[in-house]
This record gives sequence, C-alpha cells and structure tokens, in this order.
Amino acid sequence: MTRTVAVVDYGMGNLRSVSQAVLHVARGSGVEAIVTSRPEEVRAAERVVLPGQGAMPDCMRELRESGLLESVLEAAAAKPLFGVCVGMQMLLDRSEEGPTDGLGLIHGEVLRFQLEGRLQPDGSRYKVPQMGWNRVHQAQPHPMWAGVPDDSFFYFVHSFYARPSDLRHSVGESDYGARFTCAVARDNIFATQFHPEKSADQGLTLYRNFLHWTP
Repeated sequence: MTRTVAVVDYGMGNLRSVSQAVLHVARGSGVEAIVTSRPEEVRAAERVVLPGQGAMPDCMRELRESGLLESVLEAAAAKPLFGVCVGMQMLLDRSEEGPTDGLGLIHGEVLRFQLEGRLQPDGSRYKVPQMGWNRVHQAQPHPMWAGVPDDSFFYFVHSFYARPSDLRHSVGESDYGARFTCAVARDNIFATQFHPEKSADQGLTLYRNFLHWTP
C-alpha cells in the first residue's frame, strides 16, 4: 500500500511553495506527496498538511465551503497533521481576526500583535505584520525538532499569533516585542506559525521529519 501525504487545497494555502517543499523531501522516501481538493483523497492519505495564508475568517469559510472540513477533522483525530501559518491558527478555538471561530483542536486563542509605537532594540519601530527571519526556541522537546538546532532561524509573515491555553502545547517560541508561541503540538498534531517551506534547510528538515513521524 502506497504511503501518501496530502497537502489540502481548499483555495487559501500557500500551495505552490508548500507543495514544492513536500514533493522535494518526499522524493526517494517511499512516501507519495499529492496536492488535493478531494475529501476522499484526504481521508485515504496516511498524513495531511494543512496550509493557510491570508485572513483566518476567509480560510475558515473556504475550508467549510470546499467540502473539506470534515475530512480535515477526521485526519486531525487519527493521523499526523501538520498545520502551516494560518493553518496553525485555524487549529485553535478562536481568533481576534474577524472575530472568528477556529477548529478547536488545540484550546487557546489567536491574538493580534499590539506593538503600535513600540521601538525595537535598534531604535526602529516594530512593524506589523512581522516579516522576515526570526529565531525559534524549542520550548518543548518534540520528535519533529529532530536534526533542527535550537534557536534556528525560520521565516515569518504574520500579524497574529497563537496563545494556547495549556503551555504544554507550546513547543516553539519566538520574540517579537515579547515572547510568543510560534509552534504548537498535541498528540498527532504539529503546527508552525512560520513558513518551513521558505526557511531553507531547517524548514525542509521539518517536512522530512513529518513524513516519518509516528505519534
């Protein structure tokens, strides 16, 4: 039986770069990578990547209207799931952006950076969204961090960040005005606010780890 990782196409993901990264690490791994908008293919896949970009209310609406919501929830209940960027935010209960309800798979909320008028250590103003490279501290050990040095740089583009209710679900943290959660995990779910597919070798290592992670 072919092992498959499905990248969910519900019309709102950073699909090209995510799928290219997943296809790249899947070559020669024994795992077939597909990009799909078909619920039955999400259900049949061994593991699932949920990307997302833009506004979370739009992402939630498109996920519902695409007919993929139930298959994503089934995946989150039973198989390895990797959420990326807004795909991570969608896993929580609610977001200030909208406001809108999320999937409620990891309890907590998504908040907007409140950095107006604040200055960075170099004297420049904090900009929202945060765009660029930032260090990620591995707040909890996790198999997905295998081979990724602590405090590695990853690429971010975001105005909102996750605040899980249970800090045990916060497995990665970064600093932008204050310490914030940038990677969450629970059971078979792992998700990042940063973009692994835009984060060079360390990002590819995360996707490679995901292909073989057995929660």
